[in-house]
Amino acid sequence: MSPTTRVGEPDPNRGTAVGTITPERFLGKVAVVTGAGSGIGQATARRLAAEGGSVACLDIAADAIATVAAEINEGPSGRAVAIRCDVTNEDSVAAALSSATEQLGPVTVVCNVAGTGGFARTEEATLADWNKMIAVNLTGTFLVCRGALPGLLEHGGCITNVVSTAGRIGQPYSAAYCASKGGVALLTKALAVEYMGRGVRVNGVAPGGVDTPIIWNFMPPKGADQKLMERIMTPMGFSFPSEIAGAMAFLSSDEAAYATGAILSIDGGVTA
Repeated sequence: MSPTTRVGEPDPNRGTAVGTITPERFLGKVAVVTGAGSGIGQATARRLAAEGGSVACLDIAADAIATVAAEINEGPSGRAVAIRCDVTNEDSVAAALSSATEQLGPVTVVCNVAGTGGFARTEEATLADWNKMIAVNLTGTFLVCRGALPGLLEHGGCITNVVSTAGRIGQPYSAAYCASKGGVALLTKALAVEYMGRGVRVNGVAPGGVDTPIIWNFMPPKGADQKLMERIMTPMGFSFPSEIAGAMAFLSSDEAAYATGAILSIDGGVTA
C-alpha cells in the first residue's frame, strides 16, 4: 500500500473516502481491541491491521470477531486472532489478555471500544439498565486497563479509550450513559497521570453520533423535548466508524508519543 491509500466509506460532504493508511505504522506491534465485532471496534481492528499490526479482536460476539479476524488474515497486511471476551467479567478479561499474549506476543497497544448505551428518562430508568451501562462502559474499561498494565509496564505501550461527547458535556435522557462515559474520561486522565513517568501513555477519543448498530439504541423517548435534543446534534450528521478509527490509530501510534491524558473530540463540533 502507498502512503496515500484511502480507506473507509464514501461521503459526498467530506471527500470521496475517509482515512489514510500509514503503511507499517504498527508493524511489530501487538494490539488488543475490545468491541471488535462491529462498529468502531471493528474499524479500529481493521485499521491497525492494515497498518501492519497484529490484532487480538475481543468481543462477546464470537461469530462476529471470527469473521473480522478471518477477513483481516486474508488481507494484504497485519494478522488477527479472535478471542471471545466479556469485559464485565474479571476472569474473562484475564483469560483473553493471556490468550492474546500467547498467540501474538507482548501487547503494547490497547484500544477499549466495547460499550453500550441508550436514551431513557431518568425517572423511568431501571437499576438493571444503570448497572449494565456502568459495567460494560466503565468497569469493563477498568478491567482491561488493569489487566493490560503489567505487560505495558514491562514492554512499554499505550491505552486508548473510547469516551463520548456524553463524557464531556451533559446530554438529555442519558444519565447512566453520561455517568459511565464521564467515568471513562477521568479514568483515562487518572491513569495518564499515574503512569506518565513509567512508559505508558493513556488517551481517549470522544466521538459524537457514529453510524454503527448501537446508534439505534439512542432513539429519543416518546415526547422528548426537541430543543434538548438539538443540544447534541450537528449539521455534519453522524461520523463513520473509520473516522473514529483514524483517531484511535493516531493516539495509539508513536506519532502521538507526547500525548497522554488527552481526550480528542471527533464529534462534528458538538462540544465546540
